[in-house]
Amino acid sequence: MTTINSRTFKRDVSGAKRAAQDGPVFITDRGKPAHVLLSIEAYRRLTGWQKSILDLLADPEAASVAFEPDRLVRLTRPADLS
Repeated sequence: MTTINSRTFKRDVSGAKRAAQDGPVFITDRGKPAHVLLSIEAYRRLTGWQKSILDLLADPEAASVAFEPDRLVRLTRPADLS
C-alpha cells in the first residue's frame, strides 16, 4: 500500500501508476485520504467485472480465438392446421 499527497501525485503521475501495479495508491488531500488509484486488474477483481459479449467482439485479439458454435437443433415444429 502506498500513500502520496496530491501535490506529489500531480508531479509524478507515472510513478503513482507504477506503484498502483503493486497495490492501491492512496492520494491524500490536506493529510486526509481523498482518492485511491488502482490498476484496472485490481478494479475489475474488486467489482467482479466480467467481459460482455460486446467487449469480446470489440477486442481485436478476439479474431484469433477459435469458436465453433454447437449446431442448432430443430427450433420449429410443424404447424397444426387442423
